[in-house]
Amino acid sequence: MLLSEEDIRCLEKLGYNRKNFVQLNEEGFAQLKNREKYCVFYDIEGKRCKVYRSRPLGCRIYPVVFCEEEDAAVVDDLCPVGDTVSERKLGSKGKMLVRLLMVIDAEAERRRPRG
Repeated sequence: MLLSEEDIRCLEKLGYNRKNFVQLNEEGFAQLKNREKYCVFYDIEGKRCKVYRSRPLGCRIYPVVFCEEEDAAVVDDLCPVGDTVSERKLGSKGKMLVRLLMVIDAEAERRRPRG
């Protein structure tokens, strides 16, 4: 899951150190770390998110994701409850997603080395 700086700051305010939950990919995008195929904030035994109330915006928007092939926001077909997302909710979450991706792209661009 991609993270904005605002997402990171929010999680840091909860007492988490960014070194423990953020990884930068080769393109400069900040993303949540995974452990054993799960998000670092997923409690496997309790089957719940440890930071649910303060979860990153991308997690709040899910199962709406951006499909590059369609150049549009779509419902992730891997989500078992994806069929519960209404067209209205897809539209509103899609707009939020596009704005979030613009912010994340700009932040990644600032992280990339010049040269």
